[in-house]
This record gives sequence, C-alpha cells and structure tokens, in this order.
Amino acid sequence: MQTFLKVQFLILLVATTFTSCTPPQITETHLYGPTMGTTYNVKFVPVGGVSEQELKQQVERVLVDINQLMSTYIQDSELSQFNQWNSIEPFDMSPQTIDVLNEAKRLGDMSAGLLDVTIGPLVNLWGFGPQSRPKKIPTEELIKATKQLVGLEKLTVGTTWASKSNPNLYVDLSTIAKGYAVDQIAELLQTHKINNFLVEIGGEMRVSGIKASGKTWIIAIEKPEAERRSVQEFISIGNNAVATSGDYRIYYEQNGVRYSHLINPRTGYPISHNVVSVTVIHPSSMTADGLATAFIVMGKEKALALAETYDIAVLLITKEKDHFTEYTSTKFEQLVTVL
Repeated sequence: MQTFLKVQFLILLVATTFTSCTPPQITETHLYGPTMGTTYNVKFVPVGGVSEQELKQQVERVLVDINQLMSTYIQDSELSQFNQWNSIEPFDMSPQTIDVLNEAKRLGDMSAGLLDVTIGPLVNLWGFGPQSRPKKIPTEELIKATKQLVGLEKLTVGTTWASKSNPNLYVDLSTIAKGYAVDQIAELLQTHKINNFLVEIGGEMRVSGIKASGKTWIIAIEKPEAERRSVQEFISIGNNAVATSGDYRIYYEQNGVRYSHLINPRTGYPISHNVVSVTVIHPSSMTADGLATAFIVMGKEKALALAETYDIAVLLITKEKDHFTEYTSTKFEQLVTVL
C-alpha cells in the first residue's frame, strides 16, 4: 500500500511539473458586436504586434462605413440618397457602392434576372418589407403594376456614378451587402498578416487557414425546419465563404396557402417550389450571398444547371413529402468535405 501511494504521488508530481512547464495553450481571439440589424463575429488566431482593441475599432469602423454607404434603414446613407434621387440624371457614388452594384448587376445577368436588387416594391407589396402584412393577397392587376417599378435593366452603373431610367426605382443591396462586409473584414485581417480566421455577419461567413488547435474550421448547415433549430450537415470548406438562403422561417399563411418572403421578380409572386434551402461555397462572401438567393428563387433543376455551367459549389435541400433530400453540384463534391 505504501509503495502504491508513493508511485501515485510520483505520477501526480510529474504531471504537475509537466503542466507547469507547458506554455499556455493558444486560443482564438473573438471580436463581436451588433451591426446591420444583426451581429458580427470575428475569430482569429492572434499574431504578434496586433492589438485586439485597435483591431476591434478598425473592424467596427469598416462596418459603420459600409452601413453609411449601403443601408436602406439609414435615411442619409448613400444608397438612400440615390433611392430618393427623383431624377434620371447620374448620381455620384463611392467606389465601394459601385463595386457592389456591379456585382449585383453581374449576378442578375448570370441568373437571368432572378437576383434583382430592385425588387423592393414587390417585397413590400407582399408584406415582407417595412410595411405590415397585407390584409388581402395582392391582386394580379396590382402585381403587374408594381412590376413596372422593378427591373435591373432600369439601373445603369458607371465608373463613378449610377442612374435610373425610372426615377422611382428603388435599390436594396441587403442580398449581398452583408457578404461584401464579410469580405472587407477578411481583407482587413489579411493586411495585419492574420491568415487563420472566421468572419461571420448574420449567417454569412468566410474562413481561412486553421483554428488555434490546428484543426480546420467546421461549418454547420442548419436543417430547414421552422419549428426548431438543428443541424443538417457539418462541412469543411477550405479557404472560402459560405452563404445559405432558405424560406422556412420567414413566411405567412393565409386561407391555407403559404407565402414565402422570397419573391420571383419575373412573376411577381412568392416562390412555391420545394427547394427550402440553398448553400453556396465561393471564394467571395458577396458572390456566395447573392447566388444563394438567386438559386433558391430559380428552383432545383435550373439552379443545378447554372451551378454546373459556372462551376459553382452548391448544396440544395428540397422538402419531399415528410423528408428532406440533398442535391449537390460537381464543384461541391470536389471542394467540400462533409463530416
């Protein structure tokens, strides 16, 4: 018994000595706060010479600047001023807003107009904007009239300006602005030689490198259920961004009919197919953000065909009777590891 106690004490002593000599384990630094009506989270493996407080101030300055340029909730933002510009004459804009408008136009063209940042009047008509839910479903005549206010072809983007062929055109960049902000924060981190990070704003995410533990960043894809929150899939995406669009949380029902917040700009009606969630993996968070919306509006067959044409990594989830079914593009199979 005495020998056993000595051995036990020796093991404890060695373990204590080993622990005391081991340097503290490095963990990720976590910056977070409110932005864009949601929250931001920045996690990164710290590097020498970078002040956490100073970096947080820089991150929040970037977010404030983007909001002041592109928010439709700030009355004097650059985009709000453009929307209030009751003229077809060119309106001077910042390089940042021009970049986002150009990407919106590019993705709109790629998706044959199904990603349309001028769709705001239709969204409002169906009660998914700042206005309340309509007491009656809009009539076909009202939908047709509202569609006359919508259309990317009515928006022209120059090198330093934008113009509207219809003075009442309303542009809303919410489908890609959060993704743009994620990209800008990622670029800020890289200027400080921080290459191991995760940036997330309102669910739009971009990752690079590895965690402090040496493991890869793991992304959870939410199961598209309105009643509860659970995980459909865990994935590893390398140095890329990921964006998911779904219609399973924001909707309403009237007279037994379900109306999604996702509006098809061609028809003027909410989508009614069985694609309930789309996840896109891409180097750019802004591009992934916009494509996720475009793909879910166009439906399974067209979305998969477009993904194959442009070599885009996409995961679609459909609701088929009482279960979910997954469909993936070739690029998704090549790029993404499902855990």
